[in-house]
Formats: sequence, structure tokens, C-alpha cells
Amino acid sequence: MDMKQCDEAFTDTSSQTGLSGLMERIRTFRPQNVFTWQLAKTLAMGQGLAGFICGTALTSQYLASSFHVNTPMLQSFCNYSLLCVTYTTMLLCRRGDDSLLQILKKRWWKYAVLGLVDVEANYAVVKAYQYTTITSVQLLDCFVIPVLMLLSWWVLKTRYKLVHYVAVGICLLGVGAMVGADLLAGRDQGSTANILLGDCLVLISAALYAVSNVCQEYTVKNLSRVEFLGMVGLFATIISAIQMVILERNEIAAIQWSWQVGLLFSAFALCMYGLYSCMPIVVKLSSATSVNLSLLTADLFSLFCGIFLFQYNFSALYLVSLVVILIGFIAFNAVPAPTAASTSANLFEEGYYCDSMQETNVRITAEDEEGDKIQHYHQWSHRGSNTGAVVCSTRM
Repeated sequence: MDMKQCDEAFTDTSSQTGLSGLMERIRTFRPQNVFTWQLAKTLAMGQGLAGFICGTALTSQYLASSFHVNTPMLQSFCNYSLLCVTYTTMLLCRRGDDSLLQILKKRWWKYAVLGLVDVEANYAVVKAYQYTTITSVQLLDCFVIPVLMLLSWWVLKTRYKLVHYVAVGICLLGVGAMVGADLLAGRDQGSTANILLGDCLVLISAALYAVSNVCQEYTVKNLSRVEFLGMVGLFATIISAIQMVILERNEIAAIQWSWQVGLLFSAFALCMYGLYSCMPIVVKLSSATSVNLSLLTADLFSLFCGIFLFQYNFSALYLVSLVVILIGFIAFNAVPAPTAASTSANLFEEGYYCDSMQETNVRITAEDEEGDKIQHYHQWSHRGSNTGAVVCSTRM
């Protein structure tokens, strides 16, 4: 009986402690701690990336609907060629361990696999539209988020908190509202030739995108953005060229070239080039998961443009979806998710600080043993305090 009372008392105490902690967090909450300049910059840059995706969607739709051009590999090849010309050339001009030759010697096969993954991710999602509906693509494409979180937990050692999972759920609710608006507006377009195959292609594409984005986050945070884009551009150009010749040579030969078609191809390539060039910057600033949550609004931007360009029907649910996705994005970025990289950096800084202080102490002791202990002790103590100040300023 006494043990039962003790357990009940312990449970009551734990509940009160948890409740008091929650109330303390609510009481000390300050909006300025959440709505920071860092969050605003991340949100703005993420929506800029969504704008690039909107541009690729619009140009592809014009090519398909107005000029009957369906050549996803040719379009991807144009983008990868621009990346290769720009960033691979930059690597070629480097010297030392960061040069193109040294990178190829150390890890060429890793970038070859990464280039293959990126090419097939782009190809699979475009191919899926030939077999399934737009609604299915929009819903299943969100599969990239849980796969990204799982890979980030496993590879990058990211430790998410409850608020992150809640924020992802909010974003997915926003996507659900967008799909509901499509159904109400009668925009459930696309093919139904083989829905199962199309849905599988979307899931495969989402998984491949997740792998590519996690590798991108690791590379830009530990190596460099130029190395990632240069090596992916090099190998993806080769892979997409081979695949284009095998799969699309007849479609390319049937294209009726005009200045409008050339302009649309150029616009698509520039939008993709802007997306690939800027995305590593945003990933380094936040994370791959955060960026993909921000990109959920890309379909909405395409819809808003389609209302004016393709006479889509408008629904107020589109605005609700946009607001809900942005709320989820803000909630996800309001609380940082610690990673192994940040922990290692902190440990390194602490070790540097301790080693510096130990070195100072050794110098003080050695000087004490050589001469006048009192005089030299005061002199080196003063110098040691200055050294400590330098170390502290270095950590800051």
C-alpha cells in the first residue's frame, strides 16, 4: 500500500513538473525568437527555389501542349550541360587536393552513382505523368519527406524533435488541401493508362530525390558546393546524353524547331540551372528536409500561374493550402534539429580552447622553474590572460 502511494506521488510530481515546464515555455515565449532574420531569409530563398520549379513546369507544359514536344531527357541534358560548363570548369582551374583530377582519383565512383540517381529521379517523375494522374503525383511525391528524414537520421545523425514531426504533418495537410482543391476544380488531369506503374514511378522518383538531397547536404556542408555541382554536372551530362540517344532519338528528330521552341528550351534550362545552383546554398543554410518542405508550394505557384495562362478554375482551398504549408515550414524551422556535424564542431572548439589553456599553463610553469619565480609568474600570468582572451574571441 505504501509503495502504491509512493508511485502515485511520483507520478503526480512528474506530471506537475512536465506541466510546469510547459507553462514556463509558454510564459517565456517571445515571437522575436522564432521570427528571426535567418528564418525570413530561409523562407524567401526556399520560395525562390519554388519559383524556379514553377518555371520548369510552365515551360514543359507549353512544350507538351502547344508544340507536342515530350523530351524530358533532352531538357535535363541541357541543364546538366550548363552545370558542367560552369562548375566542372571551375574545378578544372583549381590546383591541389580540390582539383578535378584529385577529386576523380578519390571519389569518382561516388559522384557517378549520385549523377545516375539524379538523372533517373528527374526522368521517373516526368515519365509517371504518362501513366497516372496529377493528383496521384502530387500526393505520392510527398513520400520524399519521410524518406529524407529517415536518411538524415541515419546518415547525417540529425535528431528531430516532436515539433518537427508535427510541422511535417501540418505541411502534408496543406498538400491534402491542395489536392482537394484540384478535385473540386475538376483538375484531376493526366493519363490513367497504367495507374499502378505511374504511382510506382513517383515513389521511386521520391526515394531517389531523397538520396540525392541527403548526399547534397552532406557534400555542401563538409566539402563544397562547387565540387558537388561540378561532379554531378559532369557525370549527369554523360549519363543523360547516353540515355537521351537510346530513348529519345526519334522524338528529338520529330521536333519542329522554331524560335518559340528554342526559347522554351532555353527558359527551362535556365530555370533548372538556377534551381540546381541555388539549392545547395539554401540546403547549407538550413537542411534538405527544410528545403523540400518549402518546395511543396511549387505546385501552388504553378496553379496560380495556370489560372491566368491555362484558364484553370480557382478555389479558395489553394490559398488555405499555401498558408498551412507556410505555417508548417515556419514551425519546422523554429526549433533547430541538432546534427553530428554541429556536435563535432562544438567539441573541436572546446578542445581547441582547452589545449590553448594547457599550453599557456605549461609555458608559465617552465618560466617559473628558470628564474625569479615571483617576477616571472606575474609576467606570464598577464600574458596567459591575454592568450585566453584571444582564444575566447576566436570561439565567438
